[in-house]
Amino acid sequence: MKKSACILFVAMFMAVLNVKAQPGVFTPGDYKDGVYDKENANYRRFIPYTHLREADVAWEKRVWREIDLREKINHPLFYPIDFAPSANGRYSLVRLLSKYITTGQILAFQDEDFLVPLELAVVKNKLVECDSIKESGFDAEGNEITTSRWNCDSVSILRQISVFRLKEDWFFDKQKSVLEVRILGMQALKVDAEKGGLKDLFWVYFPACRPFFAKHEVYNPKNDSERRTFEDVFWKRQFSSYVFKETNVYDRQFLDYSQGIDLLLESDRVKNDIFKWEHDLWHF
Repeated sequence: MKKSACILFVAMFMAVLNVKAQPGVFTPGDYKDGVYDKENANYRRFIPYTHLREADVAWEKRVWREIDLREKINHPLFYPIDFAPSANGRYSLVRLLSKYITTGQILAFQDEDFLVPLELAVVKNKLVECDSIKESGFDAEGNEITTSRWNCDSVSILRQISVFRLKEDWFFDKQKSVLEVRILGMQALKVDAEKGGLKDLFWVYFPACRPFFAKHEVYNPKNDSERRTFEDVFWKRQFSSYVFKETNVYDRQFLDYSQGIDLLLESDRVKNDIFKWEHDLWHF
């Protein structure tokens, strides 16, 4: 009995091998895009924040900074620009946020204080650009007529959402004796090429996005086998940005009282103030 069962098992195993060996027969898993299975990003988990007591915060500074994805160093966050599945399953930052917002896994807000959530239909309308198109035709009598129809496009708007703003807190934890930064919120903005301004779209609570950022890779131009995730990029501060606002008594931005090069100097001043505060703390 055992001998017959063993012979039957070997015969079934050889039959499976013969099916896989036959040309033109497709079995899921036979063909993969790469020389190995990528499992690191699929099972990655974000690093949770350590508990922070109010009594341990000896110093704190809130700043707002702007990330222009059109800068070359930020291109891995900007491309690919489409909603269709891309090579190796890569996502752009706006496409990744759109995916989880439209599925209800990330909540979008209207304000930076996260008090007014946006309805899902409102967010979807913000991610679609509609325009009126005129079409010419002829009626039954041969007369030329002009009609208008609405054309909605959800791909071209991705090129216009190229600016993000971060709201973050810098603080010194005297319990661990370290200066840390935590991003609180992220805002997506649409660049209006005609009017030359920025249009607010939505805010997201950054800690709620971290579990999803940790599961998606970002393109690494130097090494395809060492691709970091979106969580790594923000955790390790591997992006280019500039500060456009700090907490002040007037609650105003730098743009309200400076222009041109003075605007960049104000941004550098805030960065330098944070650096000097930590430096002077350990100066003997």
